[in-house]
Amino acid sequence: MGQPITRREMGMALTAATVAAPKYTGALDNVSERIDRTEFDPVHWTLERYKSAPLRLTFRANTKAEAEAWQVELRAKLTSLLGGFPDRKPLRFQTVEVRNYPGYKREKFVFESRPGVGVLGYLLTPAGKKAPHATVVCVPGHGRGVDDIVGIDEHGNDRSVKPFYEYDFAIQVVEHGMAAVAIEPMAFGCRRDERNKEKGLKQSACQPTAGSALLLGETMIGWRVWDVMRTIDWIETRPELDAKRVGCLGISGGGTCTQFSSALDLRIKAAFVSGYLNTFRDSIMSVSHCIDNYVPGILNWAENYDVASLIAPRFFFSEGGTRDPIFPMHATREAFAKIKRVYEVFGVPERAQQEIFEGVHEFHGKQGLPFLAQALG
Repeated sequence: MGQPITRREMGMALTAATVAAPKYTGALDNVSERIDRTEFDPVHWTLERYKSAPLRLTFRANTKAEAEAWQVELRAKLTSLLGGFPDRKPLRFQTVEVRNYPGYKREKFVFESRPGVGVLGYLLTPAGKKAPHATVVCVPGHGRGVDDIVGIDEHGNDRSVKPFYEYDFAIQVVEHGMAAVAIEPMAFGCRRDERNKEKGLKQSACQPTAGSALLLGETMIGWRVWDVMRTIDWIETRPELDAKRVGCLGISGGGTCTQFSSALDLRIKAAFVSGYLNTFRDSIMSVSHCIDNYVPGILNWAENYDVASLIAPRFFFSEGGTRDPIFPMHATREAFAKIKRVYEVFGVPERAQQEIFEGVHEFHGKQGLPFLAQALG
C-alpha cells in the first residue's frame, strides 16, 4: 500500500479540483454547442426588436415651419404617453423656515401639486443681487433627495463641503448669481413611504410608487414633470423671482425630469441636463435602471433625443462623464448630434451645447452653469 494522504495534501487536491472545475452558469452549460444561446438572452432580443421600432414621430423636418409642426404633434403624443396632466388646483403653499447664510438666504416651503400630494422645496436667493432674480428649478437624482443639493448632510446639519456626486449644485446655481428652487422629487427624501424610509436615507421609493403609476395608466416621469410645472406656478407668485427667466437643471433621474419638463413646459427658457441625455437603446434598454425611467410605448413614436429636441429653439445644455457606466458616452454624443441638427433647422445652433468631461456619473457644471447664467441673463 502507498503512503496515507495527509489532510494538507487532501485539501490541496480538493482546491485544485475546485479551480479546475468550470463555473456553472446555468442549465444550458452542457448543451451550448447544439443551440444558439443568444435566443435565450432577453436583452439581445429586445435590442434586435429596437432595430425595427417605428419611431413614427422622430425628427425628419427640413424647415423651421415643419419643425414647429412636428413639435406640436410630438408634445401632444408625449403628454398622452406620460399619462396626461390634471387640472390646476390651488397650491396652498406656505413657508415653514427661513435661514440666512453667507452669500444667500434659504427658505423652506411646501405646496400641493395636486390635492393630497405635497411637495417640499427650498428657495435659495443670492445676497447682494437685485431682484427679480433669474431662477433655476433644481431636481436631484437618486440618493438622499433634495438635501444633497442644498448643503444638508445625513444628520440634517449644514455642511461646508460639496461632496460627490451632486456637489450641492443648487448652491452652485446661487454662486453663479441666480436663484435656485430645489424641489424634492416624488419617491425621494421626505416624499417616501414608511417602509422605504426604514431602509435608510438613500433608499428611494420608486418601487412601489413608479410601478403603481404604471398600473394606473400613468408614469413617474409624468408625476415628476407635473411637480416641476407646479413649481413654476409657485415661482410666478413670488415677486422676487423673474418668471420670464426660468431654467431647469437636474442630474441623473433629475436630468430625466429636467429633459421631459423642459420639453413640455414652454415657460422653461433654458435646460441643463446632466448625466442623462443618451439613447433609450444604449441606456435603459441595455443597462439596469430604475423603473422610474420607463415610458410605455415611447419607442413607437420617438427616441430620447427627440424628447430633448422639443426644447428647441430654447437654450439646451448637456453634460456627461467619459466613464459614466449607466449612460454610455458614445450614445450621449450620438444623441446630442441629433439634437444639434434640430437647432440648425431652427437657425440657432449656438443655443445647444454639450460638455464631455473626464469623470463618472456625477455633476460637473464647469461649462453648464455659466451657460445657464448667460441664457437667463
